[in-house]
Amino acid sequence: MANDPVNFRPKAYPPPEFPPRKAPAFARTPPAVFPVILGLLGLALALRAGLARVGLPEGLGDLVAGLVLPVWAFAVLSYGVKLARRPGVILDDLKVMPARAGLAAATMGGMAVAALLAPFAPRVALGMLAISLVAHAGLALLVGRVLAAAPPEGQAVNPGWHLTFVGFIVGGVAAAQLGLPGLARGLLWATLVPAAAIWGVSLVQLIRRVPPAPLRPLLAIHLAPASLFATVAAQTGQEGLALAFGVLALGIFLALALGFRWITEAGFSPLWGAFTFPLAAFVAALIRLGGVWTGAGLGLLVVALVAVPVVAWKVLSLWPGGRLAGKTNAAEA
Repeated sequence: MANDPVNFRPKAYPPPEFPPRKAPAFARTPPAVFPVILGLLGLALALRAGLARVGLPEGLGDLVAGLVLPVWAFAVLSYGVKLARRPGVILDDLKVMPARAGLAAATMGGMAVAALLAPFAPRVALGMLAISLVAHAGLALLVGRVLAAAPPEGQAVNPGWHLTFVGFIVGGVAAAQLGLPGLARGLLWATLVPAAAIWGVSLVQLIRRVPPAPLRPLLAIHLAPASLFATVAAQTGQEGLALAFGVLALGIFLALALGFRWITEAGFSPLWGAFTFPLAAFVAALIRLGGVWTGAGLGLLVVALVAVPVVAWKVLSLWPGGRLAGKTNAAEA
């Protein structure tokens, strides 16, 4: 009956588990660990370039690389275990922006690893580059599928799109070091179009509305493509193009520096990982350009050697205990 009081009883929920259920190991590995690891890999590349520019042994850069490579490998293994438990978890992760950016940073990290390995193990580096490019392409297709099924508000362009659709350009850095200038130039020109489109749409968005404070650190990602384009162009002998992208990167960097207090208004969060790789990439670009750019590059390298590890430590320290997974809405396998 409509007026039966039984029909108005509140829905019964099961009591909370006590003690709380503990997720299996690595079942909730957060993709948000990868942006700061990518930043550390980029820092190793920048340090190696800086030492070479001033004529010092590159051993310190190799030491940093040797410390960071196992961290990247462990993070990839951890996420691999998560995928093995439930392969479909990747689609759940890709529904949230921090995870999309994080997984793109994971495959970009493989390309950066290839660049770090190129002087010592070119065949291994070439294999790593090929695997990373294929994995990144597959990831981009999955992201496209997820975005196509998302509601309109979930399809809005954001700076993290650079990582997914322009991130292939990191492979250009490795390709140039492996003696494959044709591949490096091809990756540069192929990623220039999506980068320009994302820059253009993002600029219009920024003019029309103020982004919420917690998401403003993502604006730093805009610096990475311009810096990487400058680096790859310099590595492949395209001096004019390298200079043009260097000027563009400098303009973006100055805008970010002037607005730093506004960008960080919400305080520290895992999204601060977005500062790390763009800064390292910008430093490397300045050093690669040489000439009058070198001094600024070396000065910022000193800043990056402090800032990038500090941010990376603060983010990675949230990984144990599931705090980072909770803050970034990572899916559970």
